[in-house]
Amino acid sequence: MERYAPVFRALGMIVMLFGLTILAPLALSHIVDDGAQTAYDEAFGLTLLSGFWLWYRYRRCARDLGIRDGFLMVVLVWSILPAFAALPLMIQLGISFTDAYFETMSGLTTTGSTVLSNLDTLPMSINLWRHQLVWVGGMGLIVLAIAILPLLGIGGRQMFKAETPGPMKDSKLTPRIAETAKGLYVVYLVVTIACVLAYRWAGMTWFDAVCHTFSTMGLGGFSTHDASFGFFDSPEIEFVSIVFMLIAGMNFGTLFLAAHARSLRPYLVDPEAGWFLAVTLFSILFVAVYLLAAETYPEFLTALRFSAFNVVSIATTTGYASTDYALWPMFAPVWMLFLSSFATSAGSTGGGIKMMRALLLYKQVYRELVRAMHPNAVVNVTVGGQVAPQSILFAVLAFGFMYMVSVVSMTLLLLFSGLDILSAFTAVVASINNTGPGLGVVGPSTTYEVLTDFQTWVCTFAMLLGRLEIFTLLVVLTPAFWRK
Repeated sequence: MERYAPVFRALGMIVMLFGLTILAPLALSHIVDDGAQTAYDEAFGLTLLSGFWLWYRYRRCARDLGIRDGFLMVVLVWSILPAFAALPLMIQLGISFTDAYFETMSGLTTTGSTVLSNLDTLPMSINLWRHQLVWVGGMGLIVLAIAILPLLGIGGRQMFKAETPGPMKDSKLTPRIAETAKGLYVVYLVVTIACVLAYRWAGMTWFDAVCHTFSTMGLGGFSTHDASFGFFDSPEIEFVSIVFMLIAGMNFGTLFLAAHARSLRPYLVDPEAGWFLAVTLFSILFVAVYLLAAETYPEFLTALRFSAFNVVSIATTTGYASTDYALWPMFAPVWMLFLSSFATSAGSTGGGIKMMRALLLYKQVYRELVRAMHPNAVVNVTVGGQVAPQSILFAVLAFGFMYMVSVVSMTLLLLFSGLDILSAFTAVVASINNTGPGLGVVGPSTTYEVLTDFQTWVCTFAMLLGRLEIFTLLVVLTPAFWRK
């Protein structure tokens, strides 16, 4: 185990850092006296002591993290933190470890699936904790740790490469990785504050504004109400949500550069941003016209309102719902789930294979069609005016293959366990894309509580697999990874 001492040392620090995030719901619980104080006291103490013991046990190892260490570090963090995060739910609500771990994994991976009902009557601190997990997981706790751990003698470049979403992980926004992490979090924090104020202006209470901002910026989809955004029934609130979901669905690196240059030019040259907006806006209009033609809504403006909010919510893998769209003609919700597979940008808080990979896959297919007609032609795959290296194209093709294999394999597992085909397939798609609600028994008006423990663990694994973009997790599971 000494071989992995640097990983355990860094993991101990991250667990202690994560323990400090419990202070916010703990303080709220004491202020409003919602009866959950003991749960947070115990969770805070256990998390902090566990992290301290792990750090103290391996504190003398000063070796920097290598490539394998980075992958192992990411997998351990995203596997272990949900277990500590589950403690307040288990202690206060009395739910099983399976359900509590699913809930907190859903939060940290910004999926937004839930096994809880009666959200309106939950202790305020529990609701805050659930939503705070989404916000922390949105940018990635590891990125935050990278900004701090170098000060403690732990480098983080390999951790950042393993954690950063998207196919082009080697690009840097600033020369030093710590500066990159700090810059991203400053932008994340500023937009978060703006979102809170906008929600409050639109009519939410301060508590709802903070909680839903955490979910919106993390594209997690948790709500403080069982009816989600249907509870508010407010076009103003829905409009604010749409704006900030679109912002969070685009590359935060592009937002960082735009803020630094005080110009929108970075968005104009970002190959993903234009496609993301075009595909999403087209889908909004298309679904609105479809719903009007199907006589789901009597007026176009009404159809457009419900289409805009729910299409953006699912396409950005947020998972909010302003109505039970499972009752719409089947094409519309299935199209929305299809969008969640690829619409969001690399470097965003969204899930799915990302628009960058979708563009590369499309252009690679087009190149093969051209070469079939003109075998001697030299056709390069370009994105944003740059020629994509063959290594990236091969990696994207492999990723696309493993994505399909993962969806099919886990769908078969759920079918084997007795779940119907619609619920099984959409539960896996919603989980691996970190979207939240599926269709069937896991639709927007229900919860994942109906699943058996086995089915819940399959969906939990799918969430983790999607959040770590498949290869980060699969690399650690290969025998070659553990060979000396």
